[in-house]
Amino acid sequence: MPGTGKTFYIAGAGITGLTLALALAKFGANVVVLERSPTLTEFGAGLQISPNARLLLDRLGLDHALASQSLEPAGIDIYPFRRPAPLITLQLGALMRERFGSPYAVMHRADLAEALYKATRPFANIDIIFGVRSWNAESHEQGVTISMEDANGQSRKVRAHGLIGADGVHSFTRRNLLAGADAVSGGRTAWRTLLPFEAVTGQLALDRVSVLFAPGFHAVCYPLPHRQQVNVALFAKGMPDDAARRPTLPKSVQRSARLSALLAAAADTWTLWPLYTVSTPVWHKGNIGLAGDAAHAMVPFQAQGAAMGIEDAAVLAPLLVRHDNAESAFIQYETIRRERVSRVARISQTNGRIFHMGWPFNLARNLVIAAQGPRGHVNRLAWLYSHDAGLIPDQQSLA
Repeated sequence: MPGTGKTFYIAGAGITGLTLALALAKFGANVVVLERSPTLTEFGAGLQISPNARLLLDRLGLDHALASQSLEPAGIDIYPFRRPAPLITLQLGALMRERFGSPYAVMHRADLAEALYKATRPFANIDIIFGVRSWNAESHEQGVTISMEDANGQSRKVRAHGLIGADGVHSFTRRNLLAGADAVSGGRTAWRTLLPFEAVTGQLALDRVSVLFAPGFHAVCYPLPHRQQVNVALFAKGMPDDAARRPTLPKSVQRSARLSALLAAAADTWTLWPLYTVSTPVWHKGNIGLAGDAAHAMVPFQAQGAAMGIEDAAVLAPLLVRHDNAESAFIQYETIRRERVSRVARISQTNGRIFHMGWPFNLARNLVIAAQGPRGHVNRLAWLYSHDAGLIPDQQSLA
């Protein structure tokens, strides 16, 4: 479509920032992304892409790229503590496509970031500036004025229609430009590693997700076939220092052969990821706004953090293009998005408590999971997975 003449700056070249850049460009806007890192960098390991996010990524033209880099797991094996076989296998695979029109996939975070970055490269109206040393912005009636120092130490000052902070949980945009809240530690840590297929043979299925419950912690594991690796994320209470090389778990873990085998295979290959959340009443001020974790970081116990950022981008891009000023777009965007992301954040917190239950409450939990059956999660979460963030008023006229 013809250009709109509007230029938007995005702080952060993560998954939310790149998705938003691609969406804005497809709607005809000019986009400049500011990234402090000298190269494309996406921390972490695995990522689950549920149908509500995959639908939007496919609309942005990433279907083939994602299909080649991801796996559609057949199901989720649920292992209560010390149970030698799954309590139940929750169906995924073809069921998700049939029910929601898009797949449920798992992949490496870096592969998604790379796919998004490559998708932006053909667009002459997207510029990504890496290695930005510092930047600041001021909102005014005509838009925003942005000052920055690039990787070579050169300073520049530019004007734009609006600025979107997609700069993560410790967002500079939220804390410094909008005087928003700091991220809050919930006293939990994620430990992550990648194990070769041969290290988990006989312990985990290589075509399914495995979720291992235990009192006070749990682990989520899934295969990344094109890498011949299994992503393992273990979530536990406590905030160890940065020098810690492996999770500190109760001695009771030794009574679980499967968990013990995974811990032995991982040895000291773990990386530490303290979990923070963001709850701020301020999503925007003037022509400066927030998206993704910068606005609403949540615990990862429903695997929806990246998906919520992708949904944000799908809603926000056409609003920014359509409205005369960015401020009015941000107001409508918050009205559309805040309750949904709050609901997802609440269910994520609740899942954390359920996954970590000890005796005797875990017995009731297991009975409920078994009674709901292999499609229980699909029925329970249909409101989440069936959501189409791309269908907003008048959006089709912009396509």
